[in-house]
Amino acid sequence: MEPDGHFIAVRDGESLLEAALRAGLSLPRSCRNGTCRACMCRLVDGVVSYRVDWPGLTREEQAQGWILPCVALARGNVTIDQPDTREAIAHTRPVRPRGF
Repeated sequence: MEPDGHFIAVRDGESLLEAALRAGLSLPRSCRNGTCRACMCRLVDGVVSYRVDWPGLTREEQAQGWILPCVALARGNVTIDQPDTREAIAHTRPVRPRGF
């Protein structure tokens, strides 16, 4: 991920949320299993897959680019838009978030 010009590497098997937290960024979150939708944000660029068979998004939401970073796995470089990210407290799949 690249918040404010800094890359955040996403490790194999690590969700986008886990990578952000490890790098000291706080994304909105609650359940961490893809059902509550608190972390919902837009995928601006790239491709993700999910740890769960059916993340808590409708097909229409998925088609509009919405993702759930708590269960989303980067499949290459991705850019996400999550304006509610805050600073809280590497390199296999860089992800570039926008909107910080």
